[in-house]
Amino acid sequence: MKGIIGAICGDIIGSTREFHPIKTKEFELFEIGSTFTDDTVMTLAIADWLIEDRTSRDVLVEKLQYWGNEYINAGYGGRFYHWLSEENPEPYGSWANGSAMRVSPCVWVADSLEEARHLAYLSAVVTHDHPEGIKGALATCDAIYLAREGKDKEEIRKHVEDNYGYDLSRTVDEIRPTYKFDVSCAGSVPESIICFLDADDYEDTIRNAISLGGDADTQAAIAGSIASAYWDVPQDIADESISYLNFDLFEVFKKFEEKF
Repeated sequence: MKGIIGAICGDIIGSTREFHPIKTKEFELFEIGSTFTDDTVMTLAIADWLIEDRTSRDVLVEKLQYWGNEYINAGYGGRFYHWLSEENPEPYGSWANGSAMRVSPCVWVADSLEEARHLAYLSAVVTHDHPEGIKGALATCDAIYLAREGKDKEEIRKHVEDNYGYDLSRTVDEIRPTYKFDVSCAGSVPESIICFLDADDYEDTIRNAISLGGDADTQAAIAGSIASAYWDVPQDIADESISYLNFDLFEVFKKFEEKF
């Protein structure tokens, strides 16, 4: 199974490790307490926007606010939490990785890299208008798109390095020992991409991301969104993750899959 399921699975599997970091790839995928978080809610909010009207900023903001308030305790950052309740919400200069965690639906509706980038930019800039916030979304978008198009890992690595200046020469084993929790795009998106580049399959990607001991659910969502364009998500992992979704979230997921 390919598509936005990769971000959703990564989020749910990583949810128990966001504040209880581990430095090993040996762990149960779905532990007691596993749940979807803001990564899944916002990914599906973007999906809902694209289902309804991909050209409208107003619809995008409406969907982000609607779903965010429906799941107000999903684990948002403080500034975004306040943005959800604003009558006329404006971007607030965020450089955090929320722009990258929710971007994957933009790629699956696009017919070209240029269209994917345009949608990714729109999806980010309503909140994350800092250059690093936008860069994180676009770099993740490009990696997903190239993976979707069947490009090999070295092509993806070179493209992201050349276009976004991220250092993707490191390995997960080199990063892990000293890596710490980091919600910035600059300090988490390159590492998330490396978790995909340094993996053997989808599950290995997720294990890499969580084993860094950082922002586990978000980094697994970002890495997983790339991996699920390159490989299939194993059906048992997809089915187990879907079972965690509330009915209204599942309905958005189902509509998006059927339409795109």
